[in-house]
Amino acid sequence: MHRRITGQLVIATHNPGKLAEMRELLAPYGIAAVAAGELGLGEPDETGDSFQANARIKAIAAANAAQLPAFADDSGLVVEALDGAPGIFSARWAGEGKDFTSAMTRIERLLQERGATTADQRKAHFVSALCVAWPDGHLEEVEARADGTLVWPPRGTAGFGYDPAFLPEGHVRTFGEMTSVEKHGLPPLGLGLSHRARAFVKLAEICLDPQ
Repeated sequence: MHRRITGQLVIATHNPGKLAEMRELLAPYGIAAVAAGELGLGEPDETGDSFQANARIKAIAAANAAQLPAFADDSGLVVEALDGAPGIFSARWAGEGKDFTSAMTRIERLLQERGATTADQRKAHFVSALCVAWPDGHLEEVEARADGTLVWPPRGTAGFGYDPAFLPEGHVRTFGEMTSVEKHGLPPLGLGLSHRARAFVKLAEICLDPQ
């Protein structure tokens, strides 16, 4: 039985880019969202072997600590020519300083080493796994992906993470060149292109009531 989200919700992330996207996605539903960082909650060790497992770890830790429902995302970039890397280690490839320029350069170097120069050889997709956890242990979980190819050099300064290197399927601009509404805005304003927007649509259907 699905459970609706009501009242206050903790967003279990310390990533400012993700926090901004999640707040924008939740805004039409009138949910009072507070960030884990604003509550002084720590970041749990992400020891899962999948996006879904790591989203679950973050949501459960925040729900238990705050005694409120908690919403977590675990997402990353999967590059086919690199056997799925960086995958669940996407954030770690950027290091402690969150240097995604360095991470994108590393991916490009590895693609060049493998001779991946054509669009067909540079296919990639973003994955977003979302989990809402309640203090009593109830979970709601969804997952979605956005397909595309990797471009070099990276283009655009919008978005965050690997966005400037990712060209979504059927488009001529990277996520880094799109406004937030274009990238993850939901209809009628946006196309709900991003992996997180697509996962959120699934979550909204089962857990949220529009205002």
